[in-house]
Amino acid sequence: MPAAAIALVLCAALLHALWNLGAKKAGGNHHFVLACSLGVSLLWAPLALWVGWEQFPQWTSAAWLAALASAILHLFYFNALLAGYRASDLNVVYPVARGSGPALSATAAVLLLGEHLGLAGMLGLAGVVGGILLIAAGPGLWRKGDPEAARRRKLGLAWGALTGATIAAYTVVDGYAVKVLLLSPLLLDWVCNVLRVPFMLPKVLHDRSGFVPALRQQWPYVLMVAVMSPLAYILVLYAMQMAPLSRVAPARELSMLVAALLGGQLLKEGERHWRLAGAGCIAAGVVALTL
Repeated sequence: MPAAAIALVLCAALLHALWNLGAKKAGGNHHFVLACSLGVSLLWAPLALWVGWEQFPQWTSAAWLAALASAILHLFYFNALLAGYRASDLNVVYPVARGSGPALSATAAVLLLGEHLGLAGMLGLAGVVGGILLIAAGPGLWRKGDPEAARRRKLGLAWGALTGATIAAYTVVDGYAVKVLLLSPLLLDWVCNVLRVPFMLPKVLHDRSGFVPALRQQWPYVLMVAVMSPLAYILVLYAMQMAPLSRVAPARELSMLVAALLGGQLLKEGERHWRLAGAGCIAAGVVALTL
């Protein structure tokens, strides 16, 4: 990977871990998802419209279909992620989601885009799987007399795996959009957020009385996600234009170590050392995938 791509990915990893901490603390649901999409759509509109003034007329039907597919997949991703955070701990859901996602996307890049992993890449995939198993096999899974902890861990693993599958799906779609269709990463991310709004409106309108109270309580985290989430992903998309998808997708998951530390220090989540070891194993696998 070029040094510039690595720098972009590392910055994105830090931003990603920070906004996930905010999303975890918010404890939001569909109201939070809509508020975040509206926030991104409004905050980033001036820059996106300025950049897209000449580019939007050149978008083909394939470009708009890719953006629509990405919007739907990101919607599934964000809802699955928030459901996992409501059901379990950050340092269970986040490593499993971010570890399984690049493993699946790297595999898809090999099968669909003709990229090659090599021996280091295969060892990296093994490290990711091993780290997930290490987190899954923590003492809370079998500790007698604490069925609630075991239940929360199992829910975290399930939601994390589902979130990882959506990560793999939107990573491949977005990689195709910026590498093959040559779409602007900034415009792609902004359009995807705008397109998510109508998909969320029916559910929120059905429960409209809860939107304003939720926004009053969660607005600092909405602002945090609206600023950091697009910036983090735009940096990743630019890195995808510089380096192979099978290298960029795993490298961005170094944010797992930051998230594991934040989950233990700031959120006071249990079994910090055990889960940090699993996140470290996943991160080592990620590094091998970038070689």
